Amino acid sequence: MIRYPDRALKTIGVTAPSSGVPKELHHVLETAISQLEKQGYAVKSSPNTWSQLAAKSSPAAVRAKELVNIWRDSRVDAIIPPWGGELLFELMEHLDFQKLTPKWLLGYSDISLLSLAITLNTGIATAHGTNIVDLRGTETDPTTARWADVLALTKGAVIKQVSSERYQKTWDHDKPTPHVFHLTEPTVWKTVSGHAERLEDRLLGGCIDVIRHLIGTPYGGIEAFRKKFIPGEPVIWFLENCDMNTTDLKRSLLQMKYAGWFDNCSGMVFGRSEANDPVQGYTAEMVYQELAEQLKIPVVYDADIGHQPPQVILVNGANATFHVEDGKARIVQELR
Repeated sequence: MIRYPDRALKTIGVTAPSSGVPKELHHVLETAISQLEKQGYAVKSSPNTWSQLAAKSSPAAVRAKELVNIWRDSRVDAIIPPWGGELLFELMEHLDFQKLTPKWLLGYSDISLLSLAITLNTGIATAHGTNIVDLRGTETDPTTARWADVLALTKGAVIKQVSSERYQKTWDHDKPTPHVFHLTEPTVWKTVSGHAERLEDRLLGGCIDVIRHLIGTPYGGIEAFRKKFIPGEPVIWFLENCDMNTTDLKRSLLQMKYAGWFDNCSGMVFGRSEANDPVQGYTAEMVYQELAEQLKIPVVYDADIGHQPPQVILVNGANATFHVEDGKARIVQELR
């Protein structure tokens, strides 16, 4: 049985298990904290949130300790790191998963490795979606704004979301907007079949660039997770690609398949991506087509997941239903 938080969202903890915020960008995080405080939240940050050196906020053991400390702080109701990074994987050997009790963790990119590892090893639900610095705007678009609704959920709750109207194609920090993102491109969720699709089952996923590295380690026990927490239940995998070209993406998907991660998989949802560069004419659409044919599952792509915001907030472990039709999507998640 999946374990869900059972507390109201009043205090947000900020810690940096991957990259922290260098001094020259402290104002970005300070603005985000200020906006959250104006909305009535208290915010508590760990020391390494405010530091960055050699591609990490602090040494791995320190990051693990600060994460556990803020997680076990009874005043903190949810944890949102400042952003992702590169070397969260170093934390795994220093992290005692058994010290973690149900509490929301929200993030994406490198943070999704931690989120998935926590869910697999403890059965605690975790949330994939926006990071805290992208909440610094005076306004928040309707899709991103649902982060607060999700982090207020407890066991038995149901949340409904819809696909965005527009998305941000590229990052342009020189043109600030009230809601941070530049949502200029029409959002179109697509299916390999070209027809409407309905996917319903347990959710697992994250940024494929990093979660693939859990395979073959003591921290990526997908089969043990299935037996203990969701016996017999199929899985919908949601995946997003940050940096990989199409052949690297295919190799990563094959590695997950060969490792048994796609056993009893009932569908996949891929986020849109600036990566996915074709190799010798081999496109991402070809990757998705092959996957759908080989696994005999529906595959959805260009979804509101990942590095081209905004993002719907997806819960590792939740039972989810995706209705995708005519380029739009409705997502229902039930915390059971």
